[in-house]
Amino acid sequence: MDHSLSLHQNEEQFVAALVRGNREAQRLLYEEYYGPLMSVCQRYAGTEDEAMDLLHESFIKIFKKIGRYESGTALLAWMRRITVNTAIDQYRRNVRRRTEDIDKAYHVSSDAPDVFASFGAREILSAVQKLPPTYRTIFNLYVVEGYSHREIGEQLQITESTSRSNLVKARGKLQKALTTPGR
Repeated sequence: MDHSLSLHQNEEQFVAALVRGNREAQRLLYEEYYGPLMSVCQRYAGTEDEAMDLLHESFIKIFKKIGRYESGTALLAWMRRITVNTAIDQYRRNVRRRTEDIDKAYHVSSDAPDVFASFGAREILSAVQKLPPTYRTIFNLYVVEGYSHREIGEQLQITESTSRSNLVKARGKLQKALTTPGR
């Protein structure tokens, strides 16, 4: 066992240990990045159990793909990308394809003030987790991850207008959930 493993002192040696399947290195990586990656998973999952499953699936992929990591790039950003892609893959597996009338999917916008600014992170996360999977995924990809509607459409195999429409619906549901008395 390599007792001199340190995630922050020598990244190349640490990543080499991960590539070799060193359990201590894997444990250190998991403990260091559990929090940041779990917060990503919570945004995409409907429950804490689903988030934990998503996190574990993400770490399995991270450990399998660690040999592809390029030293010098941000390790957290690389792992975060794998986690988001894992969430997208899970969405694709779980979604039951629903045909929407594309002709009725108009670009809709709202001039309403930002209702989300007056709520705490826990309240917003709870409301996001209660969204239907399609709305939750599109909301996260667009608002949190910064994907364009074109990119979301490509990832989820839907049209840009469907992405826009679902984002508007997600925001409406969030606004209603956060502003309805007795939430």
